[in-house]
Amino acid sequence: MDYFRVILGFMTTIFPSELISYLRASTRVAVLTGAGVSQESGLRTFRDAQVGIWAQYKPEDLATPQAFERNPRLVWDFYTTRREGAGQTEPNAGHLALVELERRFAQFSLITQNIDGLHQRAGSRTLIELHGNLRRIRCSQGCGILAEWVELPESVPTCPKCGAPLRPDVIWFGEQLPPAELEAAIKAVNTCQAFFSIGTSGLVQPAASLAFAARSRGAVLVEINYDPTPLTEHADYAFHGKSGEILPDLVKALEE
Repeated sequence: MDYFRVILGFMTTIFPSELISYLRASTRVAVLTGAGVSQESGLRTFRDAQVGIWAQYKPEDLATPQAFERNPRLVWDFYTTRREGAGQTEPNAGHLALVELERRFAQFSLITQNIDGLHQRAGSRTLIELHGNLRRIRCSQGCGILAEWVELPESVPTCPKCGAPLRPDVIWFGEQLPPAELEAAIKAVNTCQAFFSIGTSGLVQPAASLAFAARSRGAVLVEINYDPTPLTEHADYAFHGKSGEILPDLVKALEE
């Protein structure tokens, strides 16, 4: 494995010539992004968001179906806070570089664990949202209703079909990933020539298994993360630093 450490703020990322040549010749690329990408925009992670009045609550008090059933308004208010936080941040250079990479490859799949909508706002199109999106709501009883988030000052909105409370369209602890999105992610993994793991710890399943599945099918595995992860020793190339610095450098290297 080739292993590279980026010295933040002091140098441009140096990419091995064989990696650049391989990517230039590739047509099918898959990317997995995690919370680290959004953190570079100043967005708090799920656990970091539990500050202020939310610090007294455990994750199971705020992000499980049981929590929503017990106290829909409490969960709704927490996700309102998160949605507002996401709306106050902007896509960073890493988000924008991924848009440029999407334009370069004939088949490009951006698989994300993030629910903040920053990839969409940056301009990414071929997006697979494994964990949902903060800006959407859906029926808590599965009626199929899917809508943009609406804000009511005193109550949780209800489903126009069955009257059940509408909930954030995100995946909570103990829930399965949406089948269509998981199927699309697996298809991308099975066909890609290169797989990028960016800004993710590699610990959350089943997303963490995607990189290994791509590697087992012969894809070149590239990790970009601020710190080493359990994936690092298995990657063909590992770059440690900010994705908002490394990805723009990669775009430039591919264009030279």
